[in-house]
Amino acid sequence: MSPPTLVAGTELVGEFEDSGYREPPHLVCRPDGQIVRLPALLYQVVRGLDDRHTRPADGETAMARVAAELSRETGRHFAPEHVAYLIDEKLAPLGITTHSDGSPPPPTAKSDPFLAFRFRLAVLPEHVTWFLSGLFAWLFRPLLVAFGLGAFLACEIWLWATQDTGAALRTVLTSPTGVLLVVLLAIASCAFHEMGHGAACRYGGVRPGAMGCGIYLVWPAFYTDITNSYRLGRAGRIRADLGGVYFNALCVLALGLAYAATGFPPLLVAIVSVHLEMIQQLLPTLRFDGYYIVADLVGIPDLFKYIGPIVKRVVLRRPADDRLRALKRWPQVVVAAWVLFLIPALTLQLGMVLVNMPQLLRADWARITALVADAGASGNVAVGVTAAFLQVVLLVLPVAGVALVLAQPVRALIRRCRGSA
Repeated sequence: MSPPTLVAGTELVGEFEDSGYREPPHLVCRPDGQIVRLPALLYQVVRGLDDRHTRPADGETAMARVAAELSRETGRHFAPEHVAYLIDEKLAPLGITTHSDGSPPPPTAKSDPFLAFRFRLAVLPEHVTWFLSGLFAWLFRPLLVAFGLGAFLACEIWLWATQDTGAALRTVLTSPTGVLLVVLLAIASCAFHEMGHGAACRYGGVRPGAMGCGIYLVWPAFYTDITNSYRLGRAGRIRADLGGVYFNALCVLALGLAYAATGFPPLLVAIVSVHLEMIQQLLPTLRFDGYYIVADLVGIPDLFKYIGPIVKRVVLRRPADDRLRALKRWPQVVVAAWVLFLIPALTLQLGMVLVNMPQLLRADWARITALVADAGASGNVAVGVTAAFLQVVLLVLPVAGVALVLAQPVRALIRRCRGSA
């Protein structure tokens, strides 16, 4: 019988630092880049199998050695059959080890958490992201961060106290070229935002993953794979979460300086669009940066899976289940506050959209009709048509997003009704 081994490319990361769990989990990185959290016992089994220098030639001896190590480290008795059970029933299904007889594990898929970013297209591979993030990592030195945020605050005071953003917006909306320029600057700001996440990871000493673009719900979005930030402590993870918004602030500062020098209205409108992006990213309701800031603050990677347990415990007054009892006290309080904020906030937002949906549809249709009619009226027909198309897409996407959000619970309700029929 062949000995059980780790799947090629599996990496032992170590204890999850500053976690919100009473018993801190240990992290293992699978070959596909997925970070898996393991309890201490399973991690000890993995670590025993990772001992390449003393690995025996047959499976029975391998499991006997791991069982002896577990017995010595835990003070409990473990037999080789116990180790075989842990390998076959716990570790191999996770894609971390082979089976106890040396046979390969079943294919594993990456987790698909609630409201996750599902449609991705990597544009920059990891080695390119590593190089580019190195060009900006120095911006996270403490003195430079303090100086940059101070300059950003001064720029904010000057802009909002002295400049007429409404007039600039009206000027830009009458100019297809201005609309295109604002859209391009907004896209550049989003890309620079993602570079901030990667640079923060590199500054913390871990490798950022690939950068790319895709669709989140129905909105086009950029992303940076910062899974490796889980190798950092709480401060390093939060720095990686805030790195994008910090780079947005630097983008506002650069646009503000350009606007002060030129007075060009599209620059002021672009600044407003960057502010909207920053506000959106800091919202803790969907999986934007604000959500990950809360998650990394309490040391709990997936907050959404605690909605049900918190509702049962706080609202229905039922005893806490195992998932809640596994958390430390203060993370429980923070997660409960997040859940109790999340449910009414999402309900209120969705309710307001539904109430105003008829008016929104009429206004969008009127605006789309006007854009189509005026598309060729500008001096440059191609620019006019392109600007009109982009504005139509921006008008349609929120409505499509609401339809998609509503369709998910409706489909679930229909499936449940069919199952009970």
